[in-house]
Amino acid sequence: MFLLFFDINSFVLFLFKIIISILMIFITFSYHNKKYFIKNIITLYVFSIFLGGGLYFINNEFSYDKEGLVFFNNGFSINIIVMLICSPIIIYLYIKDKSDNKKYNNVHEVDIYYDNKKYSVTGFLDTGNNLKDPYKKRGVIILNKEFSYNYEDLLYVPYKTIGNNGVLKCVKTDKVLIDKKYELYNLLVGFSTKADISGVECILPNIIKEEIE
Repeated sequence: MFLLFFDINSFVLFLFKIIISILMIFITFSYHNKKYFIKNIITLYVFSIFLGGGLYFINNEFSYDKEGLVFFNNGFSINIIVMLICSPIIIYLYIKDKSDNKKYNNVHEVDIYYDNKKYSVTGFLDTGNNLKDPYKKRGVIILNKEFSYNYEDLLYVPYKTIGNNGVLKCVKTDKVLIDKKYELYNLLVGFSTKADISGVECILPNIIKEEIE
C-alpha cells in the first residue's frame, strides 16, 4: 500500500513485485536448492495468473455489477460459485504438493572432502539407505555422478535392491561436512548414475542420522 505514495513508473513497479514475490517464497519455504526454489516461484505465478485471469473472465462475461472484487449476477455473488468449484481443486493440489515436498525436510548441504579437494552437493537423508561396506561397516553416500579419484583408492561394495544387485565403486572420504557444522569421518562415497532423487545429487546413509539430529 505504501507504493501509492510514490511516483514510480510501471517498469520499476514490475521489478518491485518480482522482488516481493521472491522474498515471499524465501520466507515461506526457505531455500533448499535452486530447483526447489524455482519450482515454488513458478507455482506462485501460475496460480496468480490462473486466479487473476479467472476473475477477469467472470467480470467480463457473467457479471452485471461488482463491488470491489465481488461480482454479482441477478443479485447472487458469482464468486461463491467459483469458490465452491475451485477450492476443492486448489486444496487437493496444495496437499499433494505438501506431501511431495516432505522429503525436503531431510535435504542437507553436503561437502565431501577427498584427496585435498572439496565437492559441494545437495544430499537427501534416506532412512532406507543402510548400505555399508562389508569390511569395516562404513556407511556409503551414494553420489549420482563421478568425480576425479585415484584408482588405487577404489573399493567395491556389493549392494542388493528389489530385483537388482551389483557392485558399487567407492572411495573413502577424508571428511564429510553436513550443513557446514557436522563433521563426519569414516564414510565412503559410491558412484551411481542410477541414483536419482529430484533436486538432490546424493543419498546420505541412515547411519549418520543420529550424528546430525
